[in-house]
Amino acid sequence: MDDLSYPTVADLEQSVAENPGDAQALVRLANGYWLEGRGPELVGEIADRARKLDPASRGAWHMWALAESNPRNRTERWRQVSIQFPTDDLARANLADNAAALAGAEHDYMALDLAIETYEQLLAGATEPMQREALEKALEVLRKWKF
Repeated sequence: MDDLSYPTVADLEQSVAENPGDAQALVRLANGYWLEGRGPELVGEIADRARKLDPASRGAWHMWALAESNPRNRTERWRQVSIQFPTDDLARANLADNAAALAGAEHDYMALDLAIETYEQLLAGATEPMQREALEKALEVLRKWKF
């Protein structure tokens, strides 16, 4: 494999076979399977193994949350990731987005409140003008929602 090529899924599987206790190898394999469309159950199982091996692995937690197919459970997983990594804005953005989607799909005011609260937290720390504008617009829309 040269410097410009990426490992194949077979390479990633071999790496995990050789190093079954390597959380990072498991995260890379889970990501490879996700990109191949191998399904959320398999990806979630692998990510959960990685998460248990290395609770500090943000990548493992992200793959674990991403792989959940049930919208309510996925929102809860992103909430758990945000608690585990309180400065992780990507996790908070995923939490807010998933909570907003859940609120809209199920007319759930608790999910709506969670989305608004999380977008407000992101806005409080946002420094880029375009980011602030997008968050302000999202909050403006969400605050008007009535079910």
